[in-house]
Amino acid sequence: MASDEPLIVVLDRDGFPGHIVIRPPAAPHRWVEYPRTPLSEVAGRIADATVVVTNKAEVRAEALAAAPRLGLIAVAATGMDNVDVAAAAERGVLVRNVVGYGTTSVAEHAMMLMLALARRLEPHRAAVLDGTWSESGQFCVFPAPIRDLAGLRLGLIGSGAIAGALAERARAFGMEVVSAERRGAPARPGRLPFEAVLASCDVISLHCPLTAETRGLLDARAFAAMKPGMVVINTARGALVDEAALEAALEAGIVAGAGLDVTLAEPPPAGAPILRLVARPDVIVTPHVAWASAAAMQTLADQVTANIQQFLEARSA
Repeated sequence: MASDEPLIVVLDRDGFPGHIVIRPPAAPHRWVEYPRTPLSEVAGRIADATVVVTNKAEVRAEALAAAPRLGLIAVAATGMDNVDVAAAAERGVLVRNVVGYGTTSVAEHAMMLMLALARRLEPHRAAVLDGTWSESGQFCVFPAPIRDLAGLRLGLIGSGAIAGALAERARAFGMEVVSAERRGAPARPGRLPFEAVLASCDVISLHCPLTAETRGLLDARAFAAMKPGMVVINTARGALVDEAALEAALEAGIVAGAGLDVTLAEPPPAGAPILRLVARPDVIVTPHVAWASAAAMQTLADQVTANIQQFLEARSA
């Protein structure tokens, strides 16, 4: 294989399970992949690369400066906060992400979390596993109150395809669905003020990007304004929620349950507040897998390949 062929470096192949195929592009190339790449090794691994594929491995300005041949960073995700996009633009390096692949997967995961919390799946399953049911002498036991989703009001914070897909599913379950305006902004047609949504909804589901404006969006002030007994769902970004404030709201009974697929630090270190929360029967935490149905992951991988192929074709034209 000719050494002048473009080198494609995959920094974190283990971001996808083995059954997901990352198909190489049809254009001539060399392909090198690593299971994962710590920040300290990124610069060395991409020094000769023409294309870098990253899921969560960080590509910062220092590494970009050491990669003179680099022309494309193919982000195998929608979020690009792991890439110094401004530094890449300064060096003429394209950054391409993928969008739309996880709409169904994330919406279904959010719906699952809502159902599990409303129906109190965790404490009822525990009652079977720990022998409570067997020892009760009754045909059923009631470790926690159960609610129907039908008739509850769902507030969507953030818009877009995933929020729309969740709204469609929630309405099929008989929920009323409303959309929140940005915090502090006047409500546009079809939306309610942010504070009104907090005060009136039974369930809140987050679907907004992480920005300076939205970081810590659900903080102590927001929780204090919520309708007592609210359920909080977050399948967007962990830093949208102040985890310490959430814990306090759960303890105070303001929040009746939380379903989180994202956390402040991923993976959470030992002693992180989220690891205390996950032990509660009214909290469900999943390890950032809402996006990860087999169909969604393969669609994502195929979009990454298409982005690389398009770049290589344009480069050789």
